[in-house]
Amino acid sequence: MNSTEVNFDGLIGPNHNYSGLAFGNLASSRNAKNRSQPKLAALQGLEKMRSLHKLGYRQGFLLPQLRPDIDTLRRLGFRGGDRTIINKVARQAPELLSMVYSASSMWAANAATVTPSADSHDGKVHFTPANLVTTAHRAIEHPQTQRCLETIFHKAEHFTVHQALPSQDRFADEGAANHTRLTDHYGQKGCGLFVYGRDAQTHLNQLDFPARQSLEASQAVARQHGMGEEAVYLQQSTEAINAGAFHNDVVAVGNGPVLFFHQRAFESNSQRHAFSQLSQRMDFKPVCVSEERVPLGDAIASYLFNSQLLASSDGDFSRMRLIAPTECHDNDAVRSYLAELVEDLTQPIRDVEFVDVRQSMSNGGGPACLRLRVVLNETEIAAVNPDFLLNDSSIDRLQAWVNKHYRDQLSPDDLKDPDFLNECYTAFDDLTQLLQLGSYYAFQRN
Repeated sequence: MNSTEVNFDGLIGPNHNYSGLAFGNLASSRNAKNRSQPKLAALQGLEKMRSLHKLGYRQGFLLPQLRPDIDTLRRLGFRGGDRTIINKVARQAPELLSMVYSASSMWAANAATVTPSADSHDGKVHFTPANLVTTAHRAIEHPQTQRCLETIFHKAEHFTVHQALPSQDRFADEGAANHTRLTDHYGQKGCGLFVYGRDAQTHLNQLDFPARQSLEASQAVARQHGMGEEAVYLQQSTEAINAGAFHNDVVAVGNGPVLFFHQRAFESNSQRHAFSQLSQRMDFKPVCVSEERVPLGDAIASYLFNSQLLASSDGDFSRMRLIAPTECHDNDAVRSYLAELVEDLTQPIRDVEFVDVRQSMSNGGGPACLRLRVVLNETEIAAVNPDFLLNDSSIDRLQAWVNKHYRDQLSPDDLKDPDFLNECYTAFDDLTQLLQLGSYYAFQRN
């Protein structure tokens, strides 16, 4: 049975703001407290989805999470109605508003780790929402992530959505931002490549920024999904983490048999061992970008490796395509490298498409951050909730919804205004009516 990769992008919510909460994410820190443009951000994300659809790829989306997350504030001791709580927090602990209004759930690569049915022990597609315990504003996401995944992948005979791993630092899990599925063909058994930042031997005092993914978390997800010995583990380099590669997808991206990565991405001994394992299991094609050709700083600033690496629209891994942020075109070293890359016939990347997701980039996430990749066969695609698979008409409807409800600009002080809460609730309520989801969000059920 034919299988294909479906990209489910995070639909950017009306709360898109720059709070700079992610220590180690240089772009997020650089733009902290600036005015954001929620409407433009969401429209840029939808245009990226439309671009992939027009290129012949299957494209879906994930719902924006409910923000503000008033339930979290109630768990922190605030009482009263939703508007009353916003007023109290604005007076007593305004720093908490940025946490419960965080826009970070837009980056669907952190939503979960996914194992296709061809790789799992029971022939089902498995999802484990990431617990994201390293940062407080992201650690509140996984219950809503689980609900969203259960809504989209709702048929238990085909899909299993697990709970997140225990919310402990030992099992710190960042989802697909540190996981790549490699294979010779989508429909055959592949290898789950899990990249971790730390294990029991890691000297944390050598790290300037947090190593967000633990080896034990990666091993636990592989066990949950029944991957057995098909899982391969690879350690991210301290140098990359300290340079601002807070997730592996800032310095590496893979698809099919190809791993496109920076020379400084991985610890050398770990890389040799993992690459040997991969080479024994498939026609593994590593494509390494040297420090001399593209310095690590340029790779991180441009998000070269946070591009989407795609097979051709008909699934051909010999004609691959990069969906790169426009920042790659703006960087002289990266632009020059990419021009040479597509002419190099020793590797399969034949085309580069540049997309404008500057609002997401300014908050610390590029094209690859915005999507969760799910390999599905034809039967499984038919079992997906069809309201979450996109075509031109459904993208038009979502764009109209954004234009109706989103602000052109949003400042950090706007989060203190209870009227903004009402704006968000109205937008979410309209979205659930558009998708015929009923009382999906907590405020609707309450």
